Amino acid sequence: MPASISQRTADCKSAIRQTASLRYEGRRRRQLVERLLLMAVAVLIPQSDAAEQKSTDRRPGLRVSFESLEGSDPRARDVATLPNLCLYVPAESAPASFIPPGRFTANWRGFVSVDLRSDYRFQAELNGEFKMEVNGVVVLETTGAGAASSPGKFIRLNKGTNWLTATFRSPPSGDAFLRVDWTPKGGLPGPIPLNALSHQRDEELERGERLRLGRALFIEHRCGKCHTGKPVEGNPELALDAPAFEGIGSRRNIRWMAQWILDPKSQRASAQMPKLFHGPDALKDAEAAAVFLASLKTGGNASTPPDVSGEQIEAGKQLFDHLHCAACHNDPGETAASAERISLKHVLQKFPAGQLAHFLKDPAAHYAWSRMPNFKLDDDETRKLAAFLTDRADQSQPNDSASDPATVERGKTLVQTAGCLNCHNLQLENQFAAKPLADLPASRWSQGCLASAPLEKSRAPFFAFTAREREALQDFAAGDRAALARFVPSEFAARQISGLKCQECHGKFDGFPPVEILGGKLKPEWTAAFLAGKVSYKPRPWISGRMPAFPAHAEALAHGLAMLHGYPPKTLPEPPLDAEAAKIGQKLVSADGGFSCIACHAVGKVGANLVFDSAGINLAYAADRLQRSYFTRWLFNPLSIDPSSKMPVYFDEMGKSPLTDVFDGDGAKQIDAIWQYLRLGDKMPPPPGTEPAP
Repeated sequence: MPASISQRTADCKSAIRQTASLRYEGRRRRQLVERLLLMAVAVLIPQSDAAEQKSTDRRPGLRVSFESLEGSDPRARDVATLPNLCLYVPAESAPASFIPPGRFTANWRGFVSVDLRSDYRFQAELNGEFKMEVNGVVVLETTGAGAASSPGKFIRLNKGTNWLTATFRSPPSGDAFLRVDWTPKGGLPGPIPLNALSHQRDEELERGERLRLGRALFIEHRCGKCHTGKPVEGNPELALDAPAFEGIGSRRNIRWMAQWILDPKSQRASAQMPKLFHGPDALKDAEAAAVFLASLKTGGNASTPPDVSGEQIEAGKQLFDHLHCAACHNDPGETAASAERISLKHVLQKFPAGQLAHFLKDPAAHYAWSRMPNFKLDDDETRKLAAFLTDRADQSQPNDSASDPATVERGKTLVQTAGCLNCHNLQLENQFAAKPLADLPASRWSQGCLASAPLEKSRAPFFAFTAREREALQDFAAGDRAALARFVPSEFAARQISGLKCQECHGKFDGFPPVEILGGKLKPEWTAAFLAGKVSYKPRPWISGRMPAFPAHAEALAHGLAMLHGYPPKTLPEPPLDAEAAKIGQKLVSADGGFSCIACHAVGKVGANLVFDSAGINLAYAADRLQRSYFTRWLFNPLSIDPSSKMPVYFDEMGKSPLTDVFDGDGAKQIDAIWQYLRLGDKMPPPPGTEPAP
């Protein structure tokens, strides 16, 4: 096996030094020779690595391999990608789905790219051991127990890509975590920008992604509802529900239910519900099941559609646009189908009169894990939006299916025996049984639910998985099925960002921060409350759009976002408030010898007084919302986080401010004083020279 890059680099450096000492005199000449090392490293990199550097087929993030150091399988290995050199793994938790809980190592591999050749140094905040190399040179090697390490020496990064490797070893006890910052020469420290990091795919990574996909498909298609045999503890995702059957006859039209049951994917390409009935009687069975479900009514019959005006329809169209509904849905007037967006032309066929408005008002009322967001619409907004959607939708079909008692009873039996009640809640005996997961060897995972085509006489649900999805499920079957019980919030968050289409708004529209920064920006407690719809104020009230609620996803998603950035799922308590520093901070946000923050930001009941374009967020909310480290980085250099920000830069490259009469211009101390003031929240006294609004 060839020597490592770092070993060969060290050998080269030693040889150059020996040559320098033999052939040259003087410190200056020895330094000139040693500078040849950077050129030599490029030659020393193996051909495979050099080819990898030159390849344009690079993906965002870094390749990371996790290996178990203890537990039932000390050789367990899982390969995935992470966006940065960050992680957080609570004690006795699994670092990745296919790694058992316990101590582990994480090995990153990829590239760090810069636009211009320059010098950088690296620093880590961690609990564990860490070593990082760039172009074969060790740039940081440290052990930490929760504090920040000393920064490494400056190293020259070449223009373009630079080969990066790093290894983290979890500590003997306590939570394992890592956050790596870099500092450009003459600049301030901060996380490595995500667009600077990339990796090259390989066979092992692709297999890891297939395993992860197979596990996700098993969970999201509720396979465990039929096949686990008993509830699996430890993973809240396995509690994913489906629309409740109680009262569904009042909420859905019978003809639409029959068509949906017959072939869900013909109605929606992204449908996860399988096709349950096959063969010549499939349509008859689907209609009978729909007849039974239509008999389950609560709250009376459908109401007469309300009269709507052109003004209401136009107002609904504006609301559709303001809420960015097109992130997930086609405009109901569009005729072209889209695999990425759900059509709305069917809403009159699906919802009885008046029921669309109820659904828009509370999408999770009968389906907790619905991906449909709750925008907290008021009654007037729901009427306007429903008017717009129904005005452009296809007309409903008459509900003329037979509803005689015999058909209702037959449909009831089909619902009891076809597996519907494994996912859908109804107070009715479930007469469907499937083999437990433990009794399904990997060799069987090409049959039944995973058959490439439905068999006419088969009772197995048909999910219409693609060939890639079937391969992923089969790989998962042959691997570590105990991964089902392991819940890794960071992995959950990464999947939900995609599944909930967060990036269709965040980072695309003004005022919507990129989703990639949120875990390092916001405290998980506030994020969880915000995602659950429990925050009473709108942080940016001037934006016409609004953040919807996802109550079932909220807590786990908030935890995962923080952990992706190396922060704990529960914010650590701060030291007691420094009252004297808070008084100084009160002055610093004022226009009376301070930074005039009140020009753009409200402070509690004191409104901003010199807003020319758009106001900033009320500072009374800042300490509850923001991670302390993010607040510091933002104040030091907001443009490094958001180049379009209107926030001024008050501190120079050395972290000094022009307010030299406060802490001699020491930016870190001034920012801390402001933070102490902000920690007072709604108890903040008004800044000097201002009075709260009556």
